[in-house]
Amino acid sequence: MNFRCVLATAVAAAVTTPVVVLAATPAVADDRPAAQTQRAQQTIEELEQAVALAQQEYDAAVVAADDAVKFLREDMQADTYPAKAAMIEANSAAAAAARVKAAADQAVVDAQAVLDAATTDEDKAAARAALEEAGKAAQEAAAAKTAADTRAAEARTAYEDARVAQARKIYLLQKARDEAEAKLDAAKKALADAEAEQGEECVAEPRLTAVVAGLPKKVVAGTTAHFTLRVTNGTDRTMDEVFPYAAVHAFDAKGIKPLDSYLDLEWSTAANPTWRDADATQGLSVGTLKARASVDVKLRLKVDAKVPAGQGAAFVSADYVNEDESCGGFPGVDDHEFRILAKGSDPGEVEDAEGEPGDTHDTTPQGGASTTPVSGSGGSGGNSSLAETGSGDALPQVALAAGAALVLGAGTTVVARRRRAGSEA
Repeated sequence: MNFRCVLATAVAAAVTTPVVVLAATPAVADDRPAAQTQRAQQTIEELEQAVALAQQEYDAAVVAADDAVKFLREDMQADTYPAKAAMIEANSAAAAAARVKAAADQAVVDAQAVLDAATTDEDKAAARAALEEAGKAAQEAAAAKTAADTRAAEARTAYEDARVAQARKIYLLQKARDEAEAKLDAAKKALADAEAEQGEECVAEPRLTAVVAGLPKKVVAGTTAHFTLRVTNGTDRTMDEVFPYAAVHAFDAKGIKPLDSYLDLEWSTAANPTWRDADATQGLSVGTLKARASVDVKLRLKVDAKVPAGQGAAFVSADYVNEDESCGGFPGVDDHEFRILAKGSDPGEVEDAEGEPGDTHDTTPQGGASTTPVSGSGGSGGNSSLAETGSGDALPQVALAAGAALVLGAGTTVVARRRRAGSEA
């Protein structure tokens, strides 16, 4: 398998697995405009199911809270409620014990009065015996009353504890109800937002092209390669703000060691001639681009003198965002391959690097709609320059191809699924 075939496979994989790619390249995704990042989007059906489930949970929580309140206010107030019935019975028993004690106490008083009135020894003896019996009865009645009062107090406590426990249960159920309501509101909002955004996705626009010219097939360590990225609006309408993307990715000749740290890709425009690091400013804007117009972005690739021999590729694409919140871009990534030669090497006669569009979804070649076409490597097709050097099979094909997708991130390879800038910004 040559480099180009594997690269195409990797870019296609990036399209079908954008979440994984973005997770692996947070720096790239975070630096781009919000409209350029790919998020995992729930489908309308999934959101509707979430709303239905949240509604069920809320309805159940409302019923549970209402039932608990009704139970406290009605069922627990009824004399038939077990704890209250026990309390009523205990209170009745305590009242009866109190009456018995009162009668017993009065009997003692009466017996004492009889004793005090007795005049004969026989009457006094009988009165003393009666007083003694009355005293014992009074003591028993007092003990019975104490026990009955204890049971009544315990019954009242049990009933109040049951009411407090029910009130606590009501609090927790009402809290759960409120949380369920908040969850339902959030689910409804998510669904409403998704329905509002439905049909407002960014769209693929193959006529917005990014074409590289002047990138040599061979670059020597310690040198700088200058080339151009021409961005063309091949449509018949103005694009309010256009964002080109460019990045490089490379491995050594054995396909083991990544060489990205040895490569420094910078760009500048006529409007902003200061050279800026392309990797750190993935969201470079070239401003408004009128219909059938082009704008050139200058690129320079600085290759560290210490870089070992290897092979790599430059990757480019472009997207747009309009003031009316419509957006889109080229539905793929264009790759341009080059060979890295050790310092002091003689590159000989060097041609421009070849390239081909990435996953274009059967669209026209890059540059085809431009009113001022650039001759160069973009969209040329043909054989891979790496294959021509004989080093293509030495690459870790999967690693380099995956790296190709990682450099730009999923944002430029899944334009058709990106959300409009207004809702994401």
